[in-house]
Amino acid sequence: MTPPPPLGRHRNKDGLTFDPALDDTELATVRDALARGRWADARQLLARTGDDWDRRGHRLVVLAEAPTSATWARDWLLAEPDSPDATTLLACAGVLRCLAGKENPETAQALCLAAARLAPRDPTPWLAVLILARRTGTADERVRAFDQVRARHRDHHHAHHLMAACLAEHQEGDRDDPLHEVYDFAAWAAEQAPADSPLAVLPVVAHAERYRALARAGLEPGDPARSAHWTTRRARQVMKAAFDWWLEWDIDEDTADGTATTTAATAHPRRKVDLNYLAHAKLHEGRLAEAAALLTRIGPHATRVPWTYPDRDPGAAFRAARRTALGAT
Repeated sequence: MTPPPPLGRHRNKDGLTFDPALDDTELATVRDALARGRWADARQLLARTGDDWDRRGHRLVVLAEAPTSATWARDWLLAEPDSPDATTLLACAGVLRCLAGKENPETAQALCLAAARLAPRDPTPWLAVLILARRTGTADERVRAFDQVRARHRDHHHAHHLMAACLAEHQEGDRDDPLHEVYDFAAWAAEQAPADSPLAVLPVVAHAERYRALARAGLEPGDPARSAHWTTRRARQVMKAAFDWWLEWDIDEDTADGTATTTAATAHPRRKVDLNYLAHAKLHEGRLAEAAALLTRIGPHATRVPWTYPDRDPGAAFRAARRTALGAT
């Protein structure tokens, strides 16, 4: 009998998983162990992660997604009451429970602030506050949370993506404004980041998030293939810059002889997120050869966004993209 797929992974016949762990196989294994109550595996993983803040945030958010994470985090805290890792895992789980309607915002916020007090250098509790504020907070609360993250890690990848999504939703008038604040924010973040930072792709992320907001407001077609949003002069400029950055800084994951040249410990943990945004943009710009190169590098690690935008089935949209660019199913 074929065993079921591990918890948290949705395996399709064509290999797509839409697994939030992305290509971090160690994280996926530990998440499955945590779902079965083996919190010691999560303890060891987070200890090894150390102060790699982007990786720590990614791993804690993914670990917190398991329905029983809050239960096992409390179990962990019974054994180690002052553990910053357990406290932050509980905070992240509390936020995700709140977004699922299983916790109230005040309790989730209190868990985050408790974690922040216990680990004052760690941006992850404030990342959790920002995730919560995106759905339940005011614009000022989102900015304050983002500033707290950035004060601890100024190039925090996930936090910049969240702020781009929040800012993109601000709408005045009945059209897109080429000077919209989300475009300024993304350009500023890309310019101030180090040359090898994946924040170079943030202007493309901002462009997709703005399309989502416009399409849901009825100001752009619901089918991105019918939208001129991807073919304006400004859009082409940001997409070319991001694709050129990828050509220069992308890490080859395998050499010609099959020997790995990098590991999950050296590559950015959320790089597949950026590649999905960039492939989506290149596809709708009509640059199929470039889209094909990106889709090949993505492999099975599709992400739900931006393929869902504005309200599409991500699996169908991603498979259609592969058929168009690669002639593959």
